[in-house]
Amino acid sequence: MDKILVVASNNKNKIREIKQILGDMFDPVSLSEAGVVSDPEETGKTFLENAIIKARAAAEASGKPSVADDSGLCVFALDGEPGVYSARYACEGDHTANSSDEANNKKLVSKMQGKTDRRAVFKSAIALVYPDGTMVTAEGECPGVIIDEARGTNGFGYDPYFLVEEYNKTFAELDGSVKNVISHRAHALAALREKLTENN
Repeated sequence: MDKILVVASNNKNKIREIKQILGDMFDPVSLSEAGVVSDPEETGKTFLENAIIKARAAAEASGKPSVADDSGLCVFALDGEPGVYSARYACEGDHTANSSDEANNKKLVSKMQGKTDRRAVFKSAIALVYPDGTMVTAEGECPGVIIDEARGTNGFGYDPYFLVEEYNKTFAELDGSVKNVISHRAHALAALREKLTENN
């Protein structure tokens, strides 16, 4: 049976996480591994809307079940910023292209100066879309606080500045085996897996 699952991304970190959680149910492959070009404009106002846009486009382009995640950081003191613009936060006025992790983090730390409320939450929405249009979605989140100095080298994106208080470590300091249990994407993938298991 064909168990190919096209992950609507070429981000190796995301694909590795998806393989670790769904790998026994599917054979997840990246867009490039599937020979698919799919880069729809992310016009959604929520993480879930963007995840559905990406998964649907990949399913239509590949003719295979496709999964996409849209995730980001929401900071309480910044009214939920950077939110759906997490990957494009430092692109002033241009939210069509991604900005570098370094630029995004620099903007985040700058905007957090003088803020006493450091609470933040990483949110993730996952959509799995089949070629016939059938869809399964799930969401997850992980709470933490924003720190001013980067710590750790394991992560990507905002990970070095996102401290998980329970462990007193940033996402970039946590061992991958721990992060893959507590992260927002892990929670969303686990919820998706549960729904898929119930449907079978």
